Amino acid sequence: MSSSRLRTFVAGHEALTASEFVELALGTPVELWLGAEGESESERAARLDAARDILADNPEMPDDLIRTAAEVVETHPELFNVVPLVRPAGRRRSPCKGAAA
Repeated sequence: MSSSRLRTFVAGHEALTASEFVELALGTPVELWLGAEGESESERAARLDAARDILADNPEMPDDLIRTAAEVVETHPELFNVVPLVRPAGRRRSPCKGAAA
């Protein structure tokens, strides 16, 4: 019996979970960018310093990340529960044609 599970590879490594996919795509743990629940102020400061250093050493990283994210959402929208937004059919307000006396 064969598995119909979608296999995702990033840079030659298989990502088994969404977190692994993001970590492989970023090249860093997700927690570095989002923080961890219960982190202290000093841990937060150290994390943000490390993130700033990484961005300083890799100025193209934000552009690469956005491009990768857009490609993944376009290729696999089912992974993100993407739903097209529709504008509500609101009522139009007609402009006032005179001033109250």
